[in-house]
Amino acid sequence: MSSTENKKQVIDTTNIKLAQADSYNALIKGNAEWVERKLGEDSDFFKKLAKGQQPQVLWIGCSDSRVPANEVTGTKAGEVFVHRNIANVCVHSDMNMLSVLDYAVNVLKVKHVIVAGHYGCGGVAAAMSNKQFGLIDNWLRHIKDVYRLHSYELDRITDETQKLNRLVELNVSEQVYNLCKTSIIQNAWMERHDLEVHGWVINLGTGLVKDLKVTSSSPNNLGYVYELDGVNAVAAH
Repeated sequence: MSSTENKKQVIDTTNIKLAQADSYNALIKGNAEWVERKLGEDSDFFKKLAKGQQPQVLWIGCSDSRVPANEVTGTKAGEVFVHRNIANVCVHSDMNMLSVLDYAVNVLKVKHVIVAGHYGCGGVAAAMSNKQFGLIDNWLRHIKDVYRLHSYELDRITDETQKLNRLVELNVSEQVYNLCKTSIIQNAWMERHDLEVHGWVINLGTGLVKDLKVTSSSPNNLGYVYELDGVNAVAAH
């Protein structure tokens, strides 16, 4: 073997680094343009923003880059408190989600908690398959549990796109139910009559939201095993 063949192949990374720098600098430029635009609309915009937040909504959505909460709802900075994860899952062992929920409900006093999924969700599609993806498999198992609960209906849907979209809807509904089972929501209902939990699905093809009509404003729709002592049910929504 020649000495030339023994040498490691040298890759010219100049173009890669330039592309990386361009994409990063575009973010900095975008921020500067956003600041300039906001100040043009209201010279005191950031002074007001820095004083605090009083959002009426907690948005628990998918991490998918195509479904930003403020863009979808047409709201402004400070109006929506946001938590996002793969496939908008609400797990009782997820301290991150629970901490966000607790702060939003008990400190910010939001009036609406929205679980927002979207059709064509990659996380839900992955959960429908039998492939292994790595660490995320442990997270997707929660969605597989949703499939198991509704397998009678889902197994009878032959079109794969329709089956995926239906599982997206069922996943959102189950996550709404999971939120309602938390002590955070139930204790809030004991003290307040103005807190609702909703389930939405976003159609990326139209941008429109589908309200799944699973709104809850009391623990009355929970199974008795989930009802906690001291929680006085208000009138059902």
